Amino acid sequence: MPLNRPAEPLEPGPRAAAQARRWVVGVCGEIGRDDLLENAELAMSEVVTNAILHGKDPITVRLRGTREHPRVEVRDASAEPPELAADDPAQDFLDDLPTFGRGLAIVACFTEAWGAERDGDGKLVWFVPSAAPPEEPAIGVVLGWDEESEEMSFAHEKTLTVRLRDVPVELMQGTLAHGAELRRELRLLAVAHQDTYPVASDLSAYFSALARDFRWQFGGEALMTAIQEGDEVTDIDVTAPLDASDRFARLMELYDLADAFCRNERLLTLARTPEQVEFQTWLFGEFVRQGSGDEPKPWTNNHLSRLSRAHP
Repeated sequence: MPLNRPAEPLEPGPRAAAQARRWVVGVCGEIGRDDLLENAELAMSEVVTNAILHGKDPITVRLRGTREHPRVEVRDASAEPPELAADDPAQDFLDDLPTFGRGLAIVACFTEAWGAERDGDGKLVWFVPSAAPPEEPAIGVVLGWDEESEEMSFAHEKTLTVRLRDVPVELMQGTLAHGAELRRELRLLAVAHQDTYPVASDLSAYFSALARDFRWQFGGEALMTAIQEGDEVTDIDVTAPLDASDRFARLMELYDLADAFCRNERLLTLARTPEQVEFQTWLFGEFVRQGSGDEPKPWTNNHLSRLSRAHP
């Protein structure tokens, strides 16, 4: 069964390192993996110490993955990428490295896998502790910093404006968060299990390409203003290429396939709820409809209305 513990906030300052070590020892014991205690504590100490020295508060720790492959995640509020050591894993990369690089190099020596990823306005460093030191240091997976550009891939093409009306703020926030988590899990699956799940690479590439072009538009000024002002709905105008109808029709199909991956526990991300499915069907469907020349159709919250009728 997947593990999905809520994030645990750490105290600010140096005491966070001791707190994190106690926490990781505790969760390893709770899931019956005492064989991981020593290496998990060593790796956690390095990651959290570096978050204290080079990151920003707040710092949180979280346990995900499975009992067989538990994944420890440390998040801090700095979006600066980690300073990695040499690209060649065969090199002795414990020598003459900057502090952050030394920490990750040490983590690589006590884990099955590790990585770092941009996570909104912060970063996430994760690792899967090893029961015994691996024969070779684990090669890290660094994701997200190649997506910083907000330049659209279709910037020089003819475009149309898709007008999204009465967008529910909470559901849009949830869609963006779920999409980010799904992309992350697909990328990790594509990297770690390419031979077993070759379709994961195709899914990952397609989701990432669409996210690059549209994520910052969905979560832009209109949504941020609505959140700050406490509005329940907002209007969002999105610039899209003329083939947006085909792109988003394909995206709807791929989300169904991704849900199947989630339900089969190939991904840690949960499959979408019926409400999320209905909202995203409307959201992506507006690109299909308006790309074909139809007028905007506001969100009507049909799912919640049916729930209200079913449970008065």
